[in-house]
Amino acid sequence: MTHDPARTVQFFFKMSLRSRIAEDPYYRFKSAFEIAVAADLGVKIDVNQASVDDWLRLPGISIHQARQLVSLSQAGVAFYSISDLVAALNIPIARLQWLAPVLSFQYYELASALPAVKIDRATAAELAQIPHISPELATEIVTQRESGGKFTDLVNFQQRLGLSGEAIGQLMHYLQF
Repeated sequence: MTHDPARTVQFFFKMSLRSRIAEDPYYRFKSAFEIAVAADLGVKIDVNQASVDDWLRLPGISIHQARQLVSLSQAGVAFYSISDLVAALNIPIARLQWLAPVLSFQYYELASALPAVKIDRATAAELAQIPHISPELATEIVTQRESGGKFTDLVNFQQRLGLSGEAIGQLMHYLQF
């Protein structure tokens, strides 16, 4: 059996990294390798209760984005998937998908939540009753649905209607696909 010094160094580096991540709850990850090590250790960030500091642990998340996500959560917006985060930040899914191993989407009952509207069955009049949907947007939703088929998810909805991440953050709590 031969001894491989490179493997030994790599092993000790990984063990040192595991120790740093395990001991520091605010360790800021720098790479996909570190995200994988954190996931292996069971590190999870609850996206619906994450603080700005929690978001800043993740590579590629800016202070502006972290504050935006926290503001949306505090305003009652619930994130159910990476697609919701992508829609809220108005960024490509590839920028967040690799972070999935450390993201946790926990669901919390909102006492005053309005029932979600099935977007592919609602009339323009029903859609206009949803907070943040003007009569003009309600008409555009129906027009897009009739011309382009059903909306598959929140991202598809956002892209087809050209809505901002902020607008989606306001609407996504009321829509069902």
